[in-house]
Amino acid sequence: MKRLKIHVSGVVQGVGFRYFTRQRANELGIRGYVANLPDGRVLVVAEGDEKTLDKFISALKEGPRLAKVTGLEIEEEDYTGEFDKFEVRY
Repeated sequence: MKRLKIHVSGVVQGVGFRYFTRQRANELGIRGYVANLPDGRVLVVAEGDEKTLDKFISALKEGPRLAKVTGLEIEEEDYTGEFDKFEVRY
């Protein structure tokens, strides 16, 4: 199992990106959270197996219809298993 911290840049706030992210995470069985950041980016913390996280990253690169993702900064962190679901944080 892996844990990723992902900063998503572009037009990713006010376009349903967090809800899109939660939906994809739930479809794939990924746990963690997504939150808007004050600088206009979105933060995603995700835990799952490597193959599933790769699929999740591909979905994040596309985003919902109104989003325009220009970059993903991905950092691997120590897996904690602290999450029991994937949630939108405010």
